[in-house]
Amino acid sequence: MNAWKFLVAAQLLLAGLAQGAHAQLLIGQTVGVTGSAAVTVKESMRGAQLYFDAVNARGGINGQKVEVLTLDDKFDPKLTLENARTLVKDKNVLALFMTRGTPHTVGILPVLEEGGVPLVGPSTGAMVLHQPVRKYVFNVRAPYQREVRKAITHLATLGVTRIGVVHVDDTFGADALAGALAGFQENKLEALFIEKFDRAKPDFSATAPRAAAANPQAVLVIGTGSAVVDGIKALRAAGVTGQLLTLSNNASGGFVKALGEHSRGVVVTQVFPSERAVTYPLVREATTLAQDAKTALTPAMVEGFTNAKVLVEALRRAGPSPTRARLLEALESFKKFDLGGLSLSYTPDDHSGLEFTDLSIIGPDGFFRR
Repeated sequence: MNAWKFLVAAQLLLAGLAQGAHAQLLIGQTVGVTGSAAVTVKESMRGAQLYFDAVNARGGINGQKVEVLTLDDKFDPKLTLENARTLVKDKNVLALFMTRGTPHTVGILPVLEEGGVPLVGPSTGAMVLHQPVRKYVFNVRAPYQREVRKAITHLATLGVTRIGVVHVDDTFGADALAGALAGFQENKLEALFIEKFDRAKPDFSATAPRAAAANPQAVLVIGTGSAVVDGIKALRAAGVTGQLLTLSNNASGGFVKALGEHSRGVVVTQVFPSERAVTYPLVREATTLAQDAKTALTPAMVEGFTNAKVLVEALRRAGPSPTRARLLEALESFKKFDLGGLSLSYTPDDHSGLEFTDLSIIGPDGFFRR
């Protein structure tokens, strides 16, 4: 049985599949399999699947196989909440895994708390999930604000001072913007301009010309998937010739493909080692499994693979009859756990995860270069 089931139909279909399944370790996921984030979502899911399949092929965990039931929330926070309730209350999953989106993940916090359900590896770096500590949220990736500050500092080091920001008008955009403003302050700079766009209906027809008129040396585009693709294309069409940057939530091969001729030279922040950095045992392991599956490793797949390793280790530590409470205790027992060149620790007072951040640039071959 495949370790990863895509359940993207109605709840009735989900119920039928769940009743026919034989997985003893049932994990839930609500994520945008369709919608504006779908390209990167699918890549991160493939990365996680590589690891789950490998674990299950070796007999699973304490003789039990891991199965992930995935519901498509179409990158809609309201549907994310509905799906989370279904998975936690109706399907009685042990944990939730790798949600995506800041408002989406923040919106399900009450469901986690009510059910005592850990969420492992949300694909969002929102500071609100780090501070204050959320009892049931176990972050793996570094915060967005750390990424943004690194990008601003890098530009300032190169003498780039005329930097504009275009951000999505939601909690994710506000969080990353706060990081950008901190980066400007640290480098004694001010934003050349700050523009925002609607998450549900992004429109750059007025924003892009205003940005071009300001003659920026660089523009940081904060958003997700297709919206950022549209934004970058609109900025270029309006005459912006400066450096364009975006965040790690867009670090996927599908994002590069969607950008097409506009991808070359775009800087993308990263929160995991390069997919070609085989000096990291983590990347070397993922590369081997990807080659066996006849697929090329991408940054998004590395994130999914890493998140899966964290979840599997927690399930191992939870013992042969894991419960939600035991899984929570297992996660908080991580003390410098070696993921393969990256060390991860949790305590009851710190669920922040890794601190790794880096910068990449999309080369003419479409690969992320460090």
